[in-house]
Amino acid sequence: MKPTDGLPASPRCLRLTGLGVGPGVGMGRVHVHEAGAVSVPEYRIPAGRVESERERLADAAERGSRQIATLRTKARGLPGAAGEELDYLLDAHQQMLKDSRLIKGVIERIGTERLNAEAAVRREMDSLADAFASMQDPYLAARADDIRDIGWRLIRLLTGTTGRPLSPLPRNTVLIAHDLSPADTALLTPRDVAGLVLASGGSDSHTAIMARSLGLPAVLAVPDVLRHARSGDLVCVDGGDGLVVIDPDAQTLAEFRARRAEFLRTRRNLGRLRDLPAETLDGARVTVMANVELAGELDTVHQCGAEGIGLLRTEFMFMNRPTLPSEDEQYAFLRAIVEGMRGRPVTIRTLDVGGDKLSEALELGESPNPALGLRAIRLSLSRPALLEAQLAAILRAGLHGPVRLLLPMIGSIEELRQVHVIRDRVVKRLRAASVPLPDPLPPLGVMIEIPGAALSADTLARHCDFFAIGTNDLIQYTLAIDRSDPAVAPLYNPLHPAVLRLIQFTVGAAARAGIPISVCGEMAGDPRLAGVLLGLGVTSLSMSANNIPRVKQNIRRLSLADAEARTAALMALDDAQAIAALADHLLVNRERTAEK
Repeated sequence: MKPTDGLPASPRCLRLTGLGVGPGVGMGRVHVHEAGAVSVPEYRIPAGRVESERERLADAAERGSRQIATLRTKARGLPGAAGEELDYLLDAHQQMLKDSRLIKGVIERIGTERLNAEAAVRREMDSLADAFASMQDPYLAARADDIRDIGWRLIRLLTGTTGRPLSPLPRNTVLIAHDLSPADTALLTPRDVAGLVLASGGSDSHTAIMARSLGLPAVLAVPDVLRHARSGDLVCVDGGDGLVVIDPDAQTLAEFRARRAEFLRTRRNLGRLRDLPAETLDGARVTVMANVELAGELDTVHQCGAEGIGLLRTEFMFMNRPTLPSEDEQYAFLRAIVEGMRGRPVTIRTLDVGGDKLSEALELGESPNPALGLRAIRLSLSRPALLEAQLAAILRAGLHGPVRLLLPMIGSIEELRQVHVIRDRVVKRLRAASVPLPDPLPPLGVMIEIPGAALSADTLARHCDFFAIGTNDLIQYTLAIDRSDPAVAPLYNPLHPAVLRLIQFTVGAAARAGIPISVCGEMAGDPRLAGVLLGLGVTSLSMSANNIPRVKQNIRRLSLADAEARTAALMALDDAQAIAALADHLLVNRERTAEK
């Protein structure tokens, strides 16, 4: 029986919207999860108690580490990439309970401010979490949740207060909470949970990552949901549109049943495209690849029909740890990915983070504006040993399958020349040590994500083997808009004429130099924009693996000649709203044509 069969309609039918992060449609009964508040005592301690208070902290951290070790065991039993995603997050949490900035800061506060351990944890946790939350990088800002999760774990252990555990849930439960820790996430059983709704969270939060990995319909950042939802209420969740309906009426129930049937039908139909090429009606082939961060994502990559990995992010290896990963650690991680792709190409991007993410391991100061500061290739070039270890690991991984080396945020030919010098030095060192390397060496490419790089593309193309356009940063820097800032996020527009012209110029520069070019930002994964990118001359796209089937479907519905004509019409316009309206109109017409 469906979870909604035989249930009376409700006059409330309250519709709430949020951030859809886990595509899918679910219906079920609400379970409101409250973690429980913890009262934090605060008092000054005499100098003679400083060491004993620090010992209390150390004991709590050790007990917390044992708790997380137990959770990691449970996490490894989760399906697909979910277990690995959560294992990485919990490993990071274990590291934070050791020699991290959080623990060091608490130890210092106990001594300098003469605070009891609980209060010192609360103050340091709030200070660090607020600093992270204010950062422009969405992934980095989301790490504030991890800091608070560990801080509250320590406080509960120090005060002897136990949080309310997430009890076993009945089938067809929609879990609603303010937020959800990795510890709670580890206890979720996908077969029982029909949906997830949180009052907080973002698209890069650990909860969003897990929801996507587990295949849960999920909507985050619904601030009023706890005020309106009660345990036992009937609720409908659309994780694609970010819609939550509490106490739906009969018409809404019928609407959501239809939505769910359509979602399942579409998923089945898209699944049939896995082994079909991304080929236009007039025979133009488009290479469709996946953006990847963890080895556990490879199953999804293969299931979605990706032709390779167009962007392998390496940041996860460096996150939330007091020391940098060694060359051998990096090599082992990369080798597993390359071998797991079974001969399909893997494009590996060097470290693309700012100093704030690695300040603990690299002892860097905070930047007043991380987006414009010491980040990506600038950071790597400022620490040659860091770059040398990563280049060596990537080169060695190239022995196990086709690999390409991608450099983020290149802004000048001088930076590219410096990388060439360092790479040559690494090759010489490895060969002198008789370390096997691929022959030829992996191609070296440049990410075009700074307007200055796009406008210098002709020069850069003469000194590299391929381009990858990172549209997320290119749009941000071109339009001077931080899309994580709600005040200006609506102005973030991939169809802005300036953005399209920069892409067009970069594609032309690559064609003139005879080097391949791809797009690996979110534009690549937007089905609406597939025709626009093809019309601009892009024939290689890399995106989240789950977006591949729908993008492939739209490519197979259009002709290259039509895409070029459409894009020429778009480029002739000078108003972003008119461009967006034409793009939407043409997509609707194409879908209607395909359905006839």
